[in-house]
Amino acid sequence: MQREDALLEAMIWDALQQCDRRGSGCFVGFLDEREQQLVRNLMEHAGIENYMLWGGYDGAERVVFGALSAYAEKDSSVFPIMPVSVTFRQQDTLCHRDFLGALMALGIERSTVGDILVEPGRCVLFLRQEIAPYVLSQLHKVGAVGVSAVEGAAMPYPPGRRFQSLSAVVSSLRTDCVVAACTGFGREKTKDVIKAGLVSVNDQVCQSVSSPLSDGDRIAIRGKGKFRLERTDHRTRKGRICIELKKYL
Repeated sequence: MQREDALLEAMIWDALQQCDRRGSGCFVGFLDEREQQLVRNLMEHAGIENYMLWGGYDGAERVVFGALSAYAEKDSSVFPIMPVSVTFRQQDTLCHRDFLGALMALGIERSTVGDILVEPGRCVLFLRQEIAPYVLSQLHKVGAVGVSAVEGAAMPYPPGRRFQSLSAVVSSLRTDCVVAACTGFGREKTKDVIKAGLVSVNDQVCQSVSSPLSDGDRIAIRGKGKFRLERTDHRTRKGRICIELKKYL
């Protein structure tokens, strides 16, 4: 077990124990998709059902784990999540990465920030309640763009992450082949990038250039962005594989 996974598991068990002692909810995260699956597996293996994953709205990518009292109904309103609206001029083009960078520059831990939903002129941040006042008082610029942050967010929220559809033909579903398709790098440069630890698959640093990928895998390449492998089920007459990708914008 990786050190980070062992730490997360310990935090989950601690939250469950605190919930039992206090009789009220205890919370961990925000968690990314890999961490969520680890938690689900852990809860299923232990036969625990009095928990909930919630990110502030239905379909959230990043969610908080809530250990709930055995006698309590599952209620999203008890989660310590606060939406914050950030407004800016519509002619200023800002994206998810810009807002995340601005928050990290404030010294905020990634685990306290949930989804970041952006549309022209507005962004909705989902934050842990304990850090929301700090963000409200300190977030005045995103890059060189002046912004204004207020508590709460009007519905409907901006749409979730946007994607750019890509397609390519590869000789195999090895990691190096797919990474080359994502980046346009040559064979040797692709291998160097992977061996340098600059590629992650499903939020784990890739250890091998030849590891096979499959539908649904998420590939993050430092300096090139994040991709999701969508389809791998079509072959050309020469037996090469046609793949469809989505690049996170």
